Amino acid sequence: MFVKSVMVKREKCFTVKPTDTVEKGFELLEKHGIDALPVIDGTKFLGMFTWYHTSQAFFRSGKSKEEFIKETKVQEVAVNQDVSLKLDDVFEKAIVELNDFPIIAVVDGTEFLGIVTRYDVMTQLESAFGMREEGTRITFTSVESEGRIGRLADIIEKYKESVISLVTFDETDKLVRRIVLKIKKKDNLERFLKELEKSGFRVMDIAED
Repeated sequence: MFVKSVMVKREKCFTVKPTDTVEKGFELLEKHGIDALPVIDGTKFLGMFTWYHTSQAFFRSGKSKEEFIKETKVQEVAVNQDVSLKLDDVFEKAIVELNDFPIIAVVDGTEFLGIVTRYDVMTQLESAFGMREEGTRITFTSVESEGRIGRLADIIEKYKESVISLVTFDETDKLVRRIVLKIKKKDNLERFLKELEKSGFRVMDIAED
């Protein structure tokens, strides 16, 4: 999946101008109930305006609150000018960049195209894990060796399982791979699990969602 698949397009984004005052920026943040705003000059991305970083700038300024918010321009307190994503970046990069920030800009050169939010990332992760569909979630491990995922696919096909989600995690310190498979509920679960065990997969947990 690519960033362009989860991006909120520019036309639907709330933004602030670099020449707006901090007071105007705060009003927009409060009005829309958000934590950060892209700073845009025309279509050029100039950074992010946030409650947190602006408050930090105020404490360092030595000015009164009224003086600071009325006289300071958004461009003076903008952050993350060099942090952005491209349309064709993979979704995983957004997860890394959003580790400690609520939104990240998507740009083409310096042109602002939109944003990816932490909410968007969480929604996609919920989809990847099939959290919105009822089913049976099976967690198991497999040794790291060639053809193991193919073998799993063969077993799924043999028992005609309907897969809701399949996620794998690399546990390199143990030389095993952890696999989380969610399938639609059927009456052949016991036989399916026995086949997994027989083929060298170690079942760790079974849960009904």
